[in-house]
Amino acid sequence: MALVKPHGGDDLNPLLLQGTELADELEYARSLPQITVSSREKGDLVMMGIGGFTPLDGFMSYTDWQGVCAGMKMANGLFWPIPITLSIDNARADLIKTGSNIALLDPDDDSILATMRITEKYTIDKAHECATVFGTTDLEHPGVKMVMEQGNVNLAGPLKVLSQGGFDKKYGKQFMSPRETRELFETMGWSKVAAFQTRNPMHRSHEYLAKVAIEICDGVLIHSLLGNLKPGDIPAEVRTEAISTLIENYFVPNTVIQAGYPLDMRYAGPREALLHALFRQNYGCSHLIVGRDHAGVGNYYGPFDAHHIFDKIPRDALETQALKIDWTFWCYKCGGMASARTCPHEGGDRLLLSGTKLRKMLSENAEVPAEFSRPEVLEVLRGYYAGLADDEKVEVKLSGHSGR
Repeated sequence: MALVKPHGGDDLNPLLLQGTELADELEYARSLPQITVSSREKGDLVMMGIGGFTPLDGFMSYTDWQGVCAGMKMANGLFWPIPITLSIDNARADLIKTGSNIALLDPDDDSILATMRITEKYTIDKAHECATVFGTTDLEHPGVKMVMEQGNVNLAGPLKVLSQGGFDKKYGKQFMSPRETRELFETMGWSKVAAFQTRNPMHRSHEYLAKVAIEICDGVLIHSLLGNLKPGDIPAEVRTEAISTLIENYFVPNTVIQAGYPLDMRYAGPREALLHALFRQNYGCSHLIVGRDHAGVGNYYGPFDAHHIFDKIPRDALETQALKIDWTFWCYKCGGMASARTCPHEGGDRLLLSGTKLRKMLSENAEVPAEFSRPEVLEVLRGYYAGLADDEKVEVKLSGHSGR
């Protein structure tokens, strides 16, 4: 069997230039007006560069934005659940002419990320985007806050991507492009691959989800977010070490691959679950593990809203399907991990596991039950928390609940 096809066609569409073409465009870019993108826009841009957002060729137009917000569909009819846009303030927008080219700079070091030909300038109803994408306009929601604070003018147009934003240098082999994961899956003889989305170290519940997927698939891609998180979340390099330790000690060899991708979290709950499935299709994954409160934050979404949204989209919207798994926990009577579908016991027999609880226990240097997390993983995490300043530990305690 073959791997799933990329979204929207037969081939990946990476926008990253190579060789002399890259060198020539970099030289040209130095002569252009410059715009520094936000962290979220940088992640989106790098994803387009490596083909993760295939078949996009740049930031979305007004009609694309409008269609994606209202009906998760671009102007050409392609399914897409979340707008991919670039915004600037009014003063900068007044200096940029439609039809001109600009250079886009990395917010971290001012290096050139891409060139962009401006095909359109437009304003949007930010509250409408927040209401449709996040299901709320509450400024306490980190995704809503991000949209409401962005510039008032969106720029649309195709990109020539000139950099991987430093992700390749910082994370090395863990930072894999869709072409690289596809080639690796084929080398390993995998065609049925489940993606496990995470922005946290994996506790016993996460381990259980991955092992359920291994039972029915050829293997699992543990795909960790490398972009920005909210305060209190654990940095990618710590998470990577903890996950590597778990894989080494508790998974059968050649059943799991760990990799990372460059996006920031949007915390868009159900819609972000769809985006996670869409770009995992580009990475070659046939399934996305969707557990409780996928990509959620606070109490903005029901625990299984991300399950239900997959039943509401057209059957042909995505090839990658949701592998829906119920609430998971350690059951003392069952003597192991279980889910609400497999365990008949209730209340005190169940130890409910969450990343928020684990972070709180670690920040307070409290005892963590063996049923909650593997000791090798705890050793890595305790080392990280021991190095935090007191104010950083307070941030961890105050950070709201959010799914994997």
